[in-house]
Amino acid sequence: MTVLPDDGLSLASEFPDATHEQWQRLVAGVLRKSGREVPDTAAEEALSTTLEDGLGIRPLYSAHDAAPDSGLPGFAPFVRGGRAEGSTVGGWDVRQQHTAVDGGAVLADLENGVTSLWLVAGAGGIPVSSLGSVLDGVYLDLAPVVLDAGRDVESAARELLRLYEERGVAKEAARGNLGADPLGHQARTGDEPFDFAPVAGLARWCAEEYPGLRALTVDALPYHEAGGSAAQELGCSLATGVAYLRELDEAGLSVEHACAQLEFRYAATADQFLTIAKLRAARRLWARVTEVCGAPVGQLQHAVTSPVMMARRDPWVNMLRTTVATLAAGVGGADAVTVLPFDHAIGLPDAFARRIARNTSTILVEESHLSRVIDPAGGSWYVERLTDELAYAGWEFFQWIERAGGQAEALRSGRLGQELAKTWEARSAKLAKRREPVTGVSEFPNLAERPVERVPAPVPPAGGLPRVRRDEAYETLRARSDAHLAATGSRPRIFLAAMGPAAAHTARLTFASNLFQAGGIEPVTEGTFEDSGATEVCLCSSDALYEEQAAETARALRAAGAGHVFLAGRPGQYPGVDGYVFAGCDTVTVLSTALDRMGVS
Repeated sequence: MTVLPDDGLSLASEFPDATHEQWQRLVAGVLRKSGREVPDTAAEEALSTTLEDGLGIRPLYSAHDAAPDSGLPGFAPFVRGGRAEGSTVGGWDVRQQHTAVDGGAVLADLENGVTSLWLVAGAGGIPVSSLGSVLDGVYLDLAPVVLDAGRDVESAARELLRLYEERGVAKEAARGNLGADPLGHQARTGDEPFDFAPVAGLARWCAEEYPGLRALTVDALPYHEAGGSAAQELGCSLATGVAYLRELDEAGLSVEHACAQLEFRYAATADQFLTIAKLRAARRLWARVTEVCGAPVGQLQHAVTSPVMMARRDPWVNMLRTTVATLAAGVGGADAVTVLPFDHAIGLPDAFARRIARNTSTILVEESHLSRVIDPAGGSWYVERLTDELAYAGWEFFQWIERAGGQAEALRSGRLGQELAKTWEARSAKLAKRREPVTGVSEFPNLAERPVERVPAPVPPAGGLPRVRRDEAYETLRARSDAHLAATGSRPRIFLAAMGPAAAHTARLTFASNLFQAGGIEPVTEGTFEDSGATEVCLCSSDALYEEQAAETARALRAAGAGHVFLAGRPGQYPGVDGYVFAGCDTVTVLSTALDRMGVS
């Protein structure tokens, strides 16, 4: 048996340290073998990934990638958490959203792991007069309530306060947020912000009478849902928060009391590290704002799994997306987390969907013990650098909004909407080219899936910034295919002509099959073109066989009645071939024009 030395020496001490240059040289060698001729010094750049906001991800980070000191949890600049103890005591607040009158669903959530309620009230949600019935049986001194009532905030707040008094809840025992967000309402509806005077009154009331209640929410979801980037989401939240601080200051609240009235709401996406960095950067930026105001404080954060990433097709995959997003929110230090049910994009969630949503947090907290370590990503060279770069990008966008006259004016003039639209346009191009894949939608779609049906959800307020989804372009294509199926009994089809042995055609046959199914076009791989019922065809094989057989095969298929011939591979000079499908092609355009030719409206 080998006995290891117990002298504190590292077993790696006998090996020389590898240098950065040696690593670059080895990477460049691997790239050359794959056909990419790059000098050693450019190897790192060749493997880097460009994100929105001008951010970049390198393949390797080291101690040389310096970032500012992130401090300690509970202390400025609050990068590592707004509270010294983090979520180690009981995990994060599991907050579930409810948009319809269903007291049974509310109680089921609270009895099975949910720790606070997020009630969408007023227009597009629960009628204010029904709040009492929705909260029937709820112990309001134990379950915090967060309202989201838009322009109806004052009446909803007074109804909630009336319920506290009616049910004998002590003022110091009331917890939650009245949810006033005039600028968020402006972003959603396009209306002018409603009068802030009643909001200021609610804030003073909470500060003086209800120490556990906050009056305002800084909701960044409207900007995320309009297609905004992480930095734009941060910038909008800062500009909104600063606008509210100015209003509360004019209303006579101290900086400390004004800051204590705000809760910030951010989107958590399936991009795990970007979400972690965004939440950390948000706390750092808000600490800077409040430091300038004279009272640096932490930021209370509510993270919501992104509505933009939720797909309507193959919605079961949404469970995986929300799990990753919830993990990122927890690691990023969110105080409260809302997991949207997997059927959120389809309609009102059923009991199973709500159960899976709340159990996502329960598993991560109770079984994975995710909350036992404060800021587990802290110290990671990659996360610290990404946090720093995102903070700078978010601050830059915040300054742009301030130069534009502030959040209200940037919304009123349309300039903010234009900036968000530019970002979404660029992202839409990546989605169309499948550079940003959506599993079950643009990648690995299942045409045979049975659609999930739900009761329609209340229609949310509209008229302001748009609400986008990653699946929207492909959803349009699939809807055309569904309509054709309903009208004719079959989907539009394409014949995939496999040329040569399986080893030559399998990879491209699989690629083409997935691509065409993303648009609802059924691939036919068996039998002959004449028997397929298709009017278009796609050749699938290797480059070598294309050189030998593509032109002749295309000519034969045209003689058999093919109206359009695709080739799976990079564009080349092949007589008789009309178009090409390949990794990085504009898939949405290819599929849309194919459906047009097939007469699918």
